[in-house]
Amino acid sequence: MDVTVNGSARHVGGEADTTAVQLLRETLGLTGTKLVCGTGVCGACTVHVDGVPTVACLTPASALDGASVTTVEGLQGKHPVQRAFAAHDALQCGYCTPGFVMEATSFVDRWRAEHGETAPSRAEIASALAGHLCRCGAYEGIYAAVAAACTGAHDTDDAPPPRVEAMAKINGTALYTTDVHMDGLLEGVIVRSRHPHARVTSVTGGDRVVDLLPADRTVRYVGQPIAAVAAESLSAAQAAAERIQVAYEVLPAVVDLHLAEFPDSPVVYPTKQERKQAPKSSEALSIPARWHGNVRGPVPMNWRGGLAVKRIQQAREQGEDRLVEARFTAEPQVHTPLEPHACLASWDRRGELHLWVSTQAVGVVAERAAERFGLKPEQVHVSAEHVGGGFGSKLTLTSEIVAAAELARRHTAPVRVVLGRAEELTDGGYRPGARADIAMLTDGDGKLAALTLDVHGDGGTSIGSGAAALARFMYGHAPRRLRDYDIVTHRPPAAPFRGPGGPPLAWVLEQTVDEMAHRIGEDPIALRHRWDGNSKRRALYDLAAALPMWSGRPAAASQTGRFRRGVGVAAANWMYFLDRGTQIELTVEDGIVVARTTTQDMGQGSRSVIADVVVAELGLPPGRVRVDIGRTGTVHGPASGGSRTTASIGPAARDAAVRLRSALADKAESRGSGGSLEQRLADAEGLRVVGSRPRDRRGYVTPVELDHLVVGRGFSGAVHVTEVEVDTRLGRTRVTRVWGGIAAGHIYSPTLARSQCQGGVIQGIGYALYEERITDPLTGVVLSDNLEDYRIPGIGDIPEIDIHFHEAGFEHADGGGVGLGEVSTMPVAAAIGNAVHAATGWRPHHLPIRPDRLLEGLRP
Repeated sequence: MDVTVNGSARHVGGEADTTAVQLLRETLGLTGTKLVCGTGVCGACTVHVDGVPTVACLTPASALDGASVTTVEGLQGKHPVQRAFAAHDALQCGYCTPGFVMEATSFVDRWRAEHGETAPSRAEIASALAGHLCRCGAYEGIYAAVAAACTGAHDTDDAPPPRVEAMAKINGTALYTTDVHMDGLLEGVIVRSRHPHARVTSVTGGDRVVDLLPADRTVRYVGQPIAAVAAESLSAAQAAAERIQVAYEVLPAVVDLHLAEFPDSPVVYPTKQERKQAPKSSEALSIPARWHGNVRGPVPMNWRGGLAVKRIQQAREQGEDRLVEARFTAEPQVHTPLEPHACLASWDRRGELHLWVSTQAVGVVAERAAERFGLKPEQVHVSAEHVGGGFGSKLTLTSEIVAAAELARRHTAPVRVVLGRAEELTDGGYRPGARADIAMLTDGDGKLAALTLDVHGDGGTSIGSGAAALARFMYGHAPRRLRDYDIVTHRPPAAPFRGPGGPPLAWVLEQTVDEMAHRIGEDPIALRHRWDGNSKRRALYDLAAALPMWSGRPAAASQTGRFRRGVGVAAANWMYFLDRGTQIELTVEDGIVVARTTTQDMGQGSRSVIADVVVAELGLPPGRVRVDIGRTGTVHGPASGGSRTTASIGPAARDAAVRLRSALADKAESRGSGGSLEQRLADAEGLRVVGSRPRDRRGYVTPVELDHLVVGRGFSGAVHVTEVEVDTRLGRTRVTRVWGGIAAGHIYSPTLARSQCQGGVIQGIGYALYEERITDPLTGVVLSDNLEDYRIPGIGDIPEIDIHFHEAGFEHADGGGVGLGEVSTMPVAAAIGNAVHAATGWRPHHLPIRPDRLLEGLRP
């Protein structure tokens, strides 16, 4: 087969049965073309074939015979679209970016040929890029970049982009775990359970099969890893996996959430030891609780709970109108990072383990791997140069890492294990579903008098959903009884997901607050302002109340006709987390300041935060600072979870820069030389300093660290105002505008922070309207295991999103700022629910707000 790739004629043989994406990535090594969905849904594998954008995952390799193919590498970073993407930060993790770039270059070239240097509308851009998905939610930057490129604004070289690694991601040279290749590499495949509950009595298939079962040899969900095999190609490994024979002793199972509560249902964890080993769906400490069959709890977080129950019961008996009671539910939301869970493992001759992992926690993976394989910490080397998203699902030692390492040891060769999209959507983690019963009472003065909330989490085999507990920290100190429960089933385990417990809590609490405002005839923002003692959120309420979108909104349920507009508001908070052991080392190398720490960047901008702080503190041009993260072998750095990263690395980077400046001055003084900082750097080759994360002025809430995590003083906050248009004939809800107010103190990199918050809003829109993990109620098989059946928001689903930062309130925190990734997404679904109610008079109680549910709710 003869094909011209990026202007170079190539002859390729023996690839007739493969797809174009496999040919490009595996045979030709052009890894800028990403494989995500494999079904032509996401657009990440888009290339130009004879000048036409084409998805390579659906194109047979044989179809390229005689064709001219251009991949993102072939653009060489020279197209105006690539410079526009960098300038407008039209990316986060970057895994989808090459596909967007290839589609956008074709559109921009065509647009300019037909329309000259004019800007297309958002609708025209959305139509052109409709076949592409970005799970991080960088769509606002993409809109801006494409429009600017069409006007010719980026025809010449631009200033350095706000994201230091932007061009590497845009031109396809950024290396992700799925892109790593080594000589002699084998591909690994995991063999998974076909039963929701069974004891595995034997696994046969050769001496190269590795065991992934727990000690009791019991599987508890369809899709649980049993074993793994490896071969020279993925297709050969898949064939080997099909030949493995697994013998099961099938056991009774419960896969229906409602049946799991019955006393005579099969019990998922019958013994105390099994319950101790249950996986967790949050990052919080697991609080001991009683079990009643498959129901764990209650886990209480009360404040004068008995009084709250008494007041509500009295109001119920008296038929008080000041009492609002309701049940809300939410379906599970799947993380869906576009780079799936992946690991390449290799053992060297010294018996040391090398792991290339798609992870949010380089240091944690190294620690857990050392424990798992009986190694010293310094014998485990973990790398995650670039990470294609995670959102909480990649925080620990997961099955693909264990499988790759065991297979590599068995074969004495490097082995790569990459989850397929169906595996990712089945066993990659998800936000637990929730069933919540809430009661809220006000007194005669309209003050919150009592609150009760019981939340039952639906996390499959996992526990610790922890939504009700978070209501302890909103709206003052009125009496409240808050209880969390878990209902376990023989279904895959949930995992921490961006603000664990926060979005379902806001969905329940904020709609109830909204209903109370309507019940007592008060403006919903004014009521929150009156109840909420947090000065940071009160400042956001003032801004939100002054928005024309809010002040000019139609009265609730006042409209008729097919299309109705509604505006809703919701608030949230999140704890201030940090890793106080964080360090940054700065070393002078060839006149460049190199910053290192054991952290990673999955798109939130850690590299840029460190670089910006060091550049500002030392007064150096950006090109004189390089950030080298994503690997072990240096000083301790934080995991990327719980909104702890920036609040940890920013102050540590500043401390390191101050120390380096002082060390340079001392060195110059000892030599009796002066000169510029550049000259001092030239004279200080090899100079190394280590900066630490300084202690906050008021200390911390928690006296000791738990897994490198402490709780700082104060809460970040968010107030979101959202406008929707409801089609009452088709039941479709379209979000048309969002204003997001974020109170997180000092913003280190405003452009990147704004993009991250917009992405949080977009994930909240998905939670509200589209995302629903569906399992078969009889077999426990995940049915929504592809990106057609599991729908995440596309660029056409996204409204204009305006983010406002309130930067006061964290002056006691070193660096003055805290994390914002979690809090930005938490109130979105509730704000949409409140907007739907305002538009129609019908209040949604179930997530997602599907058309069938809305139409049923609007029936007379």
